[in-house]
Amino acid sequence: MNSTYQRVLLKLSGEALGDDVTGHGIGPESVQSIARQVARVAALGVEIAIVVGGGNILRGAEFSKLGGHRASADYMGMLGTVINGLALSDALEQQGLETRVLTAIEIHQVAEPFVRRKALSHLEKGRVVILAAGTGNPFFTTDTAAALRATELECEVLLKATKVDGVYTADPKRVKDARRFEEITYMEVLSQGLRVMDGTAITLAMENRLPVIVFNMFEEGNLERVVRGEKLGTRIRS
Repeated sequence: MNSTYQRVLLKLSGEALGDDVTGHGIGPESVQSIARQVARVAALGVEIAIVVGGGNILRGAEFSKLGGHRASADYMGMLGTVINGLALSDALEQQGLETRVLTAIEIHQVAEPFVRRKALSHLEKGRVVILAAGTGNPFFTTDTAAALRATELECEVLLKATKVDGVYTADPKRVKDARRFEEITYMEVLSQGLRVMDGTAITLAMENRLPVIVFNMFEEGNLERVVRGEKLGTRIRS
């Protein structure tokens, strides 16, 4: 195996699966591009778990602003991640991979409930494990779910896929002279209020010494480069 890592957790936003223009809905080309990249990494012998977001379908925090209860809105968002997980599963299987969708809320007809030992067994058998419905609890983001699942499943790194090539001092789309970090500590992310992942996710990663790499997955081939150990994006560590 020509890879730096044996087991990784990939965090995908819902927008990564959306259409190219708005990031909403499910874009077949977007999903297929991700599936191709994951297939190339799986071919290296790397065990892959994927946590999917649901922002392309619904964001609980934003929907609750319409007057609904935040908890109900968050559960709606969790169901959105299940839709994304099923779409990604189908695309991966078209690439010849075997997958399992595991959810933090039970929907027996479409997916398995998340059980840590079962998830580990799937990974050890070479299956791509897609983790949907976040933590199963309202008020927690899918970034926190990613840090939690990566820790539970003993992943060596959390790969946070974004549309930018790392962590910047400010939004590079708005601030022309924003500077990109090659490496940064968890505490620096928290103290500087950098909007990479929410504070709970960063704190959980810090407490468990889980390295996080933030990179641009929208350039095809970058996922494989990161897994092979190339210095792409920003590494967050202690």
